[in-house]
Amino acid sequence: MAFTEVLLIKPVDGLGAEGEQVRVRAGFARNFLLPQGIALPVNRSNTKYVEALKKAREVRESRDLEAANGTAAKLAAIKLVFAVKTGEGGKMFGAISTAEISAKLAEHGIEIERKRIHLGQGPVKLLGKHTTSIRLHGTVMVEQEFEVVSENPIEVAAEDAPEPEERVFRDDKKARKPRKDKPAKSE
Repeated sequence: MAFTEVLLIKPVDGLGAEGEQVRVRAGFARNFLLPQGIALPVNRSNTKYVEALKKAREVRESRDLEAANGTAAKLAAIKLVFAVKTGEGGKMFGAISTAEISAKLAEHGIEIERKRIHLGQGPVKLLGKHTTSIRLHGTVMVEQEFEVVSENPIEVAAEDAPEPEERVFRDDKKARKPRKDKPAKSE
C-alpha cells in the first residue's frame, strides 16, 4: 500500500489538527483530503502556509482554553434542579438525559453540546442528588451536581393494594381457536 505525506489545513477527527503534517494512504489523500480542501501536498511553499496556520491555531486554542475556564467558573455558581412528575412511591415518569441537562444550562445562558455531557450510568431515573461530568475543553473537565425533585407530593404505595392476577399461558397451540377474521388453515 502506498502512503503519502500531507499538510492538514482543517482539523480531522482521529487524524490531526490544522497545521500538522500527517502520513495517510495515497488514495485517501488523492480522493478525499485534497479535493475537499482539507489538506495540501507537502512542498516548500505549502509548508510556509502551514506555519502561519500553526500560529493561528495556537492563538485559537489559548482563546478556547480561556473560554472553557470562564464557563467552568459559571457552572460552579449554578445549581440545577429538575422538577419531574412522579407516581406512587416517588417513581419518576421518564428520565433526565443529557438533552434535558443541556436545555437547563441553556436557560442559564450556558450553551453546551449534549455530547460533551456524560452521565455515568445513563439517564437518571431516581429522585435525589446526582453528578454529571462535562468536558468543556481537552483539558478542562467539570463535575456538575444537580437535583431531581418531585413536582407533586409523593404518594405512599398502599399496602393492601390488590396483587396482580397471574396470567396463564398455554403451550398447546392446537387447542387455540382460529381467529374469526381469518379462515383456518387447512392441511
